[in-house]
Amino acid sequence: MDDGGCPCQDLFRTTQLLMNVEFRECDFFDLWIWLEFDTVPSNLEQQYIEEVLNSWFFLGKLGGFNAENLQVQDMGLDISYMSYDSSQIDSSLTSLMHNMADLEFQGTWARCWFDLGTTDAIALDVLINALHQFSNEYVAIETLWIGGENADWPIPGHRRPDYLETNTDY
Repeated sequence: MDDGGCPCQDLFRTTQLLMNVEFRECDFFDLWIWLEFDTVPSNLEQQYIEEVLNSWFFLGKLGGFNAENLQVQDMGLDISYMSYDSSQIDSSLTSLMHNMADLEFQGTWARCWFDLGTTDAIALDVLINALHQFSNEYVAIETLWIGGENADWPIPGHRRPDYLETNTDY
């Protein structure tokens, strides 16, 4: 029986999986972020995930996660005709991410190494929020691990990815 529904309904996620978030040993200058997926992500899904992390890193590289300058957030909902103090940006400490390795995939896992530098912890809140919505809309993420190691996929003994050890230009 035809219910008149959209023939492309199967393209949209009908159930939402709760993405678990776990914090492990965190060092902002040497941080691995791990994603465990419901299924092995396709090549296209891998590109989407990479784009999310690259975008997040790029905003961090530009100082976008500076918790000392949240003037609009601090103002509340009524921002009409708000007076923005541009000098406050220059008077706050810089909050910049330093480096990001290539995103790696192995089975249902993905991992990426970051040097978050002096960025503020709000960057992690933004990433968690973005990945939560991403998981609901595009690719189901079972678990997001921030920091630490994964016994299923050991990291190199010196922790940083190999090519970062040989490249002193960062």
